[in-house]
Amino acid sequence: MPVARLSSRALISVTGQDARPFLHNLLTQDVEGLAPGQLRFGALLSPPGRLLFDLFILGQDDGVLLDVAADRREALLQHLSMYRLRAAVEIGADDRPVFAAWPDAPDGFLPDPRTPLLGGRRYGPGTADATEADYDAHRLSVGVPDPTGDAPQDKTYPIEADFDLLNGIDFAKGCFVGQETTSRMKRRGTIKNRMMPLTFDGPPPAFGAEVLKGDLRAGEVLTGRDGIVMALLRLDRLDGGLTVDGRPVHVRRPEWMPDA
Repeated sequence: MPVARLSSRALISVTGQDARPFLHNLLTQDVEGLAPGQLRFGALLSPPGRLLFDLFILGQDDGVLLDVAADRREALLQHLSMYRLRAAVEIGADDRPVFAAWPDAPDGFLPDPRTPLLGGRRYGPGTADATEADYDAHRLSVGVPDPTGDAPQDKTYPIEADFDLLNGIDFAKGCFVGQETTSRMKRRGTIKNRMMPLTFDGPPPAFGAEVLKGDLRAGEVLTGRDGIVMALLRLDRLDGGLTVDGRPVHVRRPEWMPDA
């Protein structure tokens, strides 16, 4: 079973008596009900409800460990400090490495909360026998977006990045930053765009390349590799022939995504 070190990810430790309620009121996920050793997926949104930071949340005896994009860790530390006010919390970088194993979660790994198809994650010392590129290829094959790469900061709604289908939003937990817009989109069924994989022959189109259904815009290309990319697609224009830069492309609906 392959194991890769995810150098694109880094950790933040949030400890103290107010750690859980502090994060619970900010994040899309239930933190107060998180048991030690339990891993959940969530996000911190902007007040208008757009994605700022995607993250995994690990319950610990003395607080919470956040698994975040390495190149956004410092920005998230500053963001959390801004919200802290008088809360009794300590927030700091944790330099332990992040590992992923797939297609299952072996001993010592926590099951990926998005879908069992992604395997598991581990925090702390370990040995890798695969690369992060290998892991990304598996993630793409499962059809799961990478919010850090696929969702430019403060531009994308979490539902567009499939957070509601990948256990990234607890709609029953009450308030969180950006909750009003997120809940309204889900409740009213006004979801017009979603991220899904596109398959094709040859190298990937450029990030942002237009997906067309005839002469009509059907979406845009995000990150990917030869033969497959993630794309943000209009749900009302998935039927029929799609092209990118004149090349035919095909929507591959992931098995974890419902048909409607």
